[in-house]
Amino acid sequence: MITQKGQSIEDKSMEIIDSEIGSHPYSEDEWTIVKRIIHSTADFDFARANKIVFHKDAISSATDALQKGCNIITDVNGVIGGFNKDNMKKFGNQVICNISDAAVIEEAKKLNKTRAQTSMRLVARQMDHGVVAIGNAPTALTEVIQMIREGITSPALVIGIPVGFVCAVESKDELRTLDTPYITNIGRKGGSPCASAIVNALYKIIAKRST
Repeated sequence: MITQKGQSIEDKSMEIIDSEIGSHPYSEDEWTIVKRIIHSTADFDFARANKIVFHKDAISSATDALQKGCNIITDVNGVIGGFNKDNMKKFGNQVICNISDAAVIEEAKKLNKTRAQTSMRLVARQMDHGVVAIGNAPTALTEVIQMIREGITSPALVIGIPVGFVCAVESKDELRTLDTPYITNIGRKGGSPCASAIVNALYKIIAKRST
């Protein structure tokens, strides 16, 4: 639970972001998400060259799924660290990250795949109708895309915002070709704080609608 002092700092930060960005092409709900990403990274580029891109059904699909208690699958524990856990408790959302599980490590070695790839493949059933939040590993994102194309899973939303130099850009480009709802960005930038911020912002949108 955020303190009054903490809330005042956050509110001031959001005012600064609004002031520095000025006009933008995002809808009100989209801007809630973009602004929270900027707040978590202090990087205004996410509203500019490395802009956030939304599937037309991304927000409606995700907020509906979250309110129904869907699973949230992440690629790394760092994404979980940025979540506001009170939100998950309210709706009964289970957060799943198995990248450090012994079974994942063993299977990855056997198949000569990354742990991130293998971790996604092993939770295909749990991510069905859930929210997938990938902020670190491009191979996790490419695996999820492949699984969707194979028809073995159908997430309500794929947050694909991995950071990096190898396959990060390409995986995001490929995600934008899917009909599955997604939120991603242009370019190499991204990271776990961005993925966490998107999920937290989706809960903010839910809360705003209920008032």
